[in-house]
Amino acid sequence: MADKPSRALVLYGDGLARFIDPSHTHLHSLSSKASCGFLSLPNAPASESEDERIVREFAILLDACEAYLNLNGVVGKDECQQKNLIPTISERFMGMKSAVITSNSSLKSFGTKLGFSMLEFNEFSKNNHLQAEPTENSFVASKLLELLGFEEGKTLDMSEFDLVFVHIGAGENDKATANDLEFVNSLVGGIMHVAQPGSEIGSRLHFSVMLGYGSVSEDDDSSKLSFSILKDEKNSELSELFPRQSYTMKGENQRKDVRHHSPMLIAQLQYAVTRKDMVETFSFKDFNENGGNLVIPADRFLHEVAFKLWKAPKYGA
Repeated sequence: MADKPSRALVLYGDGLARFIDPSHTHLHSLSSKASCGFLSLPNAPASESEDERIVREFAILLDACEAYLNLNGVVGKDECQQKNLIPTISERFMGMKSAVITSNSSLKSFGTKLGFSMLEFNEFSKNNHLQAEPTENSFVASKLLELLGFEEGKTLDMSEFDLVFVHIGAGENDKATANDLEFVNSLVGGIMHVAQPGSEIGSRLHFSVMLGYGSVSEDDDSSKLSFSILKDEKNSELSELFPRQSYTMKGENQRKDVRHHSPMLIAQLQYAVTRKDMVETFSFKDFNENGGNLVIPADRFLHEVAFKLWKAPKYGA
């Protein structure tokens, strides 16, 4: 445990997991130093649009599904406008100052209602659009770290934000998706260059990178087989005595709707704080065989990060 609260940067590559390949060296380098695992999601509702999926899965990461349902008319309009039905992130996590950077308009609207400061990508780019050029992303990385009070290799006593969440991806075509993944890979390299082991920033920055699979159909048998997180215990004589996997439970109750395939892949790094496992590549196979974090429900993610920021109690062991 650190002797001071961390400050957190989260890069979320939405829908990018299936496109990663050996050329994305910075992502692989991160995973070889980080603690890696999965975030499980529920099944998608029938006839969900891509825009709805983006906001819903983001709401799950924030453990804000009730707010998402309220704002989408599951309860009456007058009720959902009541403040106590949609507490802000600051109210939920001990005054935590948080920002989201995204180009998705629906996500901007939802984040605003949850009390996030919503920022534009063009505020962090010299050319007003995302690129994978090293000089450009060194500039972007520096700007992101400045939001967290990290400047010129030092940690300032005060910062504008405790948590910065960067949403990238869900492109309209394969070319846009490829560009988004190149941008994420390059940005990871820029962040890791600044947050070196033993540096002041490296010991205070809690860095999370997650890649999701985007829209996944329940009829997609290839995804179920290729990206399954279910453990096969059929051959064990003690199989009936095995407890249910923790990601399928919420407290003492079993979760009713768990997608047992295509989870989000997540790597987390903070020097001298996070554990290092045996993972060498940012891939489902390597995470599944060698990851140290195994599987946790996606709605517990923000609680885990907030704990590192001294804004929430510890979740789990």
